[in-house]
Amino acid sequence: MNSRERLLAMLENRPVDHLPLMPITMMFAADQLGVMYGDYVTDHRVLVEAQIHVAEKFGFDYVSCISDPAREAADLGADVQFYENQPPAINEDNARLKDKTALASLKIPDPLSGGRMFDRVQAAALFQEKVGKDKFIEGWVEGPCAEAADLRGINTLMLDFHDDPAFVRDLFEFVIEMEIAFARAQVEAGVDLIGVGDAASSLVGPALYTEFVWPYQKKLVDALHALGTRVRLHICGKTRKLYEPLGRTGSDIIDLDWMNPMDEARKAMGPEQLLLGNIDPVKILREGTPQDVTNGIAECHRQAGPRYIVGAGCEVPRDTPEANVRAMCEYAFTHAPDAYVELPHE
Repeated sequence: MNSRERLLAMLENRPVDHLPLMPITMMFAADQLGVMYGDYVTDHRVLVEAQIHVAEKFGFDYVSCISDPAREAADLGADVQFYENQPPAINEDNARLKDKTALASLKIPDPLSGGRMFDRVQAAALFQEKVGKDKFIEGWVEGPCAEAADLRGINTLMLDFHDDPAFVRDLFEFVIEMEIAFARAQVEAGVDLIGVGDAASSLVGPALYTEFVWPYQKKLVDALHALGTRVRLHICGKTRKLYEPLGRTGSDIIDLDWMNPMDEARKAMGPEQLLLGNIDPVKILREGTPQDVTNGIAECHRQAGPRYIVGAGCEVPRDTPEANVRAMCEYAFTHAPDAYVELPHE
């Protein structure tokens, strides 16, 4: 069973030989190849080479087009600062929608028009050419709340929920239409799954999440499924109070950041939801020992049960010791999904 077969089987709830591995690596991957992160995020050929290198070196089951959240915003004309060896940053003081009336004239960019979105589509196509038969290929788009925050500014958007809810809904509608077009281009280029990053949605609280964000996340997930692809929902931050509606988005995989209890997620989302994560990427994965990593992943597995994929709670830090990454991988290689300690019944 190769990596692609393993993840397909896991997603379809068929038997697998061992737990799949899907840790997010971006700066770690660039450093492993010895390239500047500025090149990683601006040249799809560098990103693809780094992702394939790190996946083959450590035995990851997938490669990913993820690099930074500023691709769509950049193609919409946002003020994006680029750095030699750090991720790009969006200048919120000069937000693209600082004047919210500009939304009415904003046009959805063509993902194939040669901008930063096209670079990601090219990465998807190159992955398909190089490892499409062996590795699972992940595309990426921003979620409604995250992209809205990129365009409006995170603090301003939080005020908009109260001051102008109609504008927020209009903005989310625009974002969803754009992300569906972006995802379609990546699917047609050969990705097997679309990751949706919606970190800003962890900041709004359960009431605003349910009223504003969830309907648009659900709309996006349904549209991605209609494209014939699968969905990985990744939300950085605290999502503990959002577990139940998150489980109703229909996402094939839900990532949990490290501060969110895995056992509570399992209880709220039901036995069939695939969960991914979620050891502390800094305290355990970067700063701990290999045994700490093994113990941490084992506890995640115990709490999540058999519908579980091994990974960290968010990105693997760039200076994580290789021995610790290998400990995470070794746990996956040596454990079947049902090889965990059963949780006690209440």
